[in-house]
Amino acid sequence: MIPPVNIYWLKNAHLPVSLLEKQDFTPQTREGLALCDIQISGGVITQIIPPSPNNSGIDLQQKIVFPCLIDIHTHLDKGHIWERSPNLDGTFNTAITTVRNDGEKYWQAEDIYRRMEFGLKCSYAHGTTAIRTHLDSFGKQADISLKVFQTLQQEWKNKLILQAVSLVSLDYYQTPAGITLADKIAEVGGILGGVAYLHPELDTQLDTVFTLAKERSLDLDFHADENGEIDSICLQKIAAAALRHNFTGKIICGHCCSLAVQSLAVVKPTIQLVKAANIGIVSLPMCNLYLQSRKEEETPYWRGVTRVHELQKQGIPVTFASDNCRDPFFGFGDHDLLEVFNQAVRICHLDTPYSDWVNSVTKTPADLMGLPEIGRIGVGMSADLIIFKARYFSELLSRNQHDRIVLRQGKEIDTTLPDYQELDNLVLGKSQS
Repeated sequence: MIPPVNIYWLKNAHLPVSLLEKQDFTPQTREGLALCDIQISGGVITQIIPPSPNNSGIDLQQKIVFPCLIDIHTHLDKGHIWERSPNLDGTFNTAITTVRNDGEKYWQAEDIYRRMEFGLKCSYAHGTTAIRTHLDSFGKQADISLKVFQTLQQEWKNKLILQAVSLVSLDYYQTPAGITLADKIAEVGGILGGVAYLHPELDTQLDTVFTLAKERSLDLDFHADENGEIDSICLQKIAAAALRHNFTGKIICGHCCSLAVQSLAVVKPTIQLVKAANIGIVSLPMCNLYLQSRKEEETPYWRGVTRVHELQKQGIPVTFASDNCRDPFFGFGDHDLLEVFNQAVRICHLDTPYSDWVNSVTKTPADLMGLPEIGRIGVGMSADLIIFKARYFSELLSRNQHDRIVLRQGKEIDTTLPDYQELDNLVLGKSQS
């Protein structure tokens, strides 16, 4: 569809106005879409103007165009182990045990490399341009996984921006091994992270983590309150610690599920603290829908997501991301952020109006990752775009859009997904011949 020429126009494209940089466009649809012509020259967007009959080019006939997508919370090191290590009761505790056992048995460099690379291939084909992945980092695993990550980061540097976050329980940072881990994260330019559990020593643990991050000029990324317990207030504790330490780096908290089951007497002050501490929130709708409130022979009664509407209303950055993919924490998924956004719209009622919720998988995560040059559409920016056949959000979210066209620097890429057979030897726990 896209001609192999240096300069061309995409005419009559439906663009989300919330994603247009420095452009004064008025939406023509109730969904916040504006009809525009886009000029691309040398792989860069050089003009965005109202439709003009004077421009000759490719008539998109109101097809929706997005910037490439930003996946701010993944676990690429765990991905695609379901066949060899399934979670047969689907519970959170079994997921933890199953992944731990799989890691002890299989997680050497070749195994991690091939599974992570498979995930990157899927993400790239679907139109993702930046990924942040959490990496299990206890003991020697940190050395193995971080080395694999750095290799892939270098190999994919012209296709994907990759960021790494250490993943351990926060008590680990109370040990010499935890301090060593913080040093390693600083060396690789990563983000210091971990899982916060409600614990009598949580405040002390957080003080240590914030101190380590400040000393090394590291941003922070926490897993918090991934449960349905009304007494789980790790998010509140993290926000209070950020304020206590006058922390000026970026902070992200993922999951925050318990906020959805707590009373307003708990929710309101928590949200106030989160706003004051400048914390961004990541909701993981597919994984938490899968895990939360799962009991044998009982129908789940809640959706696992956090209070995204209440958070956004207070000006708190809210994003959605893939989380786990085909592993014991989530048995499905294909590293497709459009699917994530689709499910988020349905699970969280983000429609009517759609407002600027499309920012949650594009512009907002890019900003939280310190990447203001991506996740939006603007003159002077790289023409990294996704063209969907859909003309409106109802069309976009009613089909899987596997026929999307992905442009990188204005050129159409091959969107063929990798074949699962690439993983056969590893999935079955066999060594490669």
